Amino acid sequence: MVGTFSELQGKTFLICVGGMRCATSWLFHYLHSLPEVSVSPIKELHFFNAKFPNNSLSDMNVLALKRLEVHASRVGNPVDNLLYEPSFQASIDRVQMIYDDDAYLGHFARIMTPETKVLCDVTPAYAVIGQEGFAFMKRLLAKEGVDLKILYIMRDPIDRLWSQLRHMQQTNPAADVATRWLEALQSEPIMARADYQATVNDLDASFAADELLYLFYEELFTEPALGKLCSFIKADYRPGNSEERRNQTELDWEMTEEARSAILNKLSPQYAFCRGRFGDLIPAQWAA
Repeated sequence: MVGTFSELQGKTFLICVGGMRCATSWLFHYLHSLPEVSVSPIKELHFFNAKFPNNSLSDMNVLALKRLEVHASRVGNPVDNLLYEPSFQASIDRVQMIYDDDAYLGHFARIMTPETKVLCDVTPAYAVIGQEGFAFMKRLLAKEGVDLKILYIMRDPIDRLWSQLRHMQQTNPAADVATRWLEALQSEPIMARADYQATVNDLDASFAADELLYLFYEELFTEPALGKLCSFIKADYRPGNSEERRNQTELDWEMTEEARSAILNKLSPQYAFCRGRFGDLIPAQWAA
């Protein structure tokens, strides 16, 4: 059955659901470099997590409106800005998604080119939408006849969480999140992003094995990992720039031994789960 956007039928649709602080910004630009892949101009569309906002760190629909306001108030002719700026066009699409689910599909139909074989949404916050959110994701995309593929990237749990806390403090110094790390360990939205077990179990329960790819941050920049990703989405492999970094946290905040011990104690079930689930695939760099 052909859905509303017949041009999407038969395309591969990759959704990177996380994790946060696992080089998804680098991955976004890598995927954008592949000729047959069309990636949303907005890295982190926040469509599905806005519909399933449990453990949300902020109101993503309000953020979408603010993004559009910034684009509309830019210097220059606003019509010309809209005509020639893909991120401005995408911001209008994203606002429409607030009241029209099909606008998500329409956004990807609009950004396709004659070379497009793969469409891609990279939004790490999708990791916490749960089975209900993943079921909605599947239903929405199934009616368009796409080949849905889900990517989840994991990183050493301690390193990932500490990077998240430093990044949050860098973007919002007043919150003082990294300094107040003990309070962060009690925050459900923050710790939901550290709960690999919950996310992996939800993904395993929601998607078939051939629809899922699990990769690890520590190996993401290598030819084997990128080759596996390209094979997964049926795209021609191209090497990535392993020296390039994107959205890197610049706040250099040393983790104290007290913090490391407390965080390791909090996250020890995640190490145990991952070793049981992924075995020898776990990178040697992981701490415990």
